[in-house]
Amino acid sequence: MPTDAPADDRPLRRIVAIVALLNLGYFGIEFAVALAIGSVSLFADSVDFLEDAAVNLLILLALGWTLRARARVGMGLSAVLLVPALATLWVLWGKLQLPVPPAAVPLSLTGLGALAVNFGCALLLMRYRHHRGSLTRAAFLSARNDVLANIAIVLAGILTAVVPSVWPDVVIGAGIMLMNADAAREVWQAARHEHRSAASASP
Repeated sequence: MPTDAPADDRPLRRIVAIVALLNLGYFGIEFAVALAIGSVSLFADSVDFLEDAAVNLLILLALGWTLRARARVGMGLSAVLLVPALATLWVLWGKLQLPVPPAAVPLSLTGLGALAVNFGCALLLMRYRHHRGSLTRAAFLSARNDVLANIAIVLAGILTAVVPSVWPDVVIGAGIMLMNADAAREVWQAARHEHRSAASASP
């Protein structure tokens, strides 16, 4: 495939690969805890870790492609970013049918672990967030939003410990769903802009 990439994208490729592996590794941890304690917010966040790993792997494949090809991948990634939202809706419905609060301590501790992973990923990606257009923007937005979501998960665990209730977990899970939807919108807009730029630059 033709390429308009710089001669050396190796530093960015290395960072994206590290981020993909970190996300894939913590997905397994958080997903297991979410199932064990029945947490909507941890389930939503774990699926988001899996989605982030997929996004970064796709970015690795597309970094050397032309602007138009990258824009098309960016549009596809905007749809991928909606997957956690749809999964959360399903789990949220089930939790409302059986409103049992999740265990507070595992909820907060797992949220803290996720916060550390996502904060590290956001720092790694920050310098590249405007590099190669919508692709790396998608990765950075995911990591940034996940940091905010993880802080909220920790707070939900604290609230659940103080006043045992299903609602902190449910509300945070719904909030994560909305953040993923907004990130998808931003990536779609950036990809559409790139596609228009590529089309206008074509002879």
